[in-house]
Amino acid sequence: MAGKPVLYYFNGRGRMEAIRWLLAVAEVEFDEVLLTTREQYEKLLSDGALMFQQVPMVEIDGMQLIQTKAILHYIAQKYNLHGKDPKERVMINMYAEGAMDVMEMIMVLPFITDVKAKLDNIQTKAKERYLPVYEKALSGHIYLVGGELSLADVQLFECTLMLEEKFTGILAEFPNVKSFQGRMTQIPAVSRFLQPGSKRKPQPDDVYVKTVMGVLYPKGL
Repeated sequence: MAGKPVLYYFNGRGRMEAIRWLLAVAEVEFDEVLLTTREQYEKLLSDGALMFQQVPMVEIDGMQLIQTKAILHYIAQKYNLHGKDPKERVMINMYAEGAMDVMEMIMVLPFITDVKAKLDNIQTKAKERYLPVYEKALSGHIYLVGGELSLADVQLFECTLMLEEKFTGILAEFPNVKSFQGRMTQIPAVSRFLQPGSKRKPQPDDVYVKTVMGVLYPKGL
C-alpha cells in the first residue's frame, strides 16, 4: 500500500493551499514537510527533487511532482474530480484557472507595498470579470461541470473564501455563487477541513513572509 502524499512547502497558504484543499476534499490524508531554512531548500535542490528549482513539491505514487497546475490535475484525475471526458475536463480546467487567477492576485498581497491599489483592482476584476461567469454557470446547477463535484468547484470554493476575507459581502450580488458556497460547506470533507486543527493554513502573516524570503531569497530580490 502506497504511503501518504508528502507536501513540501512553507507553513502558509501560497501555491500549496489549493493542493491541500483538493486532497482534503478527495479525503486523502497527507503529511507535510514545512520549509523553514535555506538549508532544507538547498538539500532538496542537491537531491534533484525540484525539477525547476521550485516549490510546491508533492511526493505521491513514487513521483516528485512540481508545478501547481500539474499537481492539481494529477490529483483530480486520480480521485475522479476531473470530469468524464475531454470536453468536461477542459471546462473544469477553464473554470479552475479563472479561480486561480483571482487567488494568485490575493497571494501576492503580503509581498507588495501598494496593497490598497492592488485590493481595489482585485475587487473590481472579481466583480466585473470573474464572479459573473460563475454566477451564470451555477444558474440551475449544483456544480460547475457535468453535475458532479470537480477540481473547478473546489478551487471556486477556496476562491470565494479568500475573497470574503478581503471584501466582506462581495458575494451579495452573486446569489448563485453564495448558495454554491453554502452547499460546499455541507460536504463532510469540506466541513472537516474548515474546522480548527485541520491542515488548512491561516492568512499569511509577517512570519510567513519572512520565512519565504529567507528560504528562497536569502540575499534579497
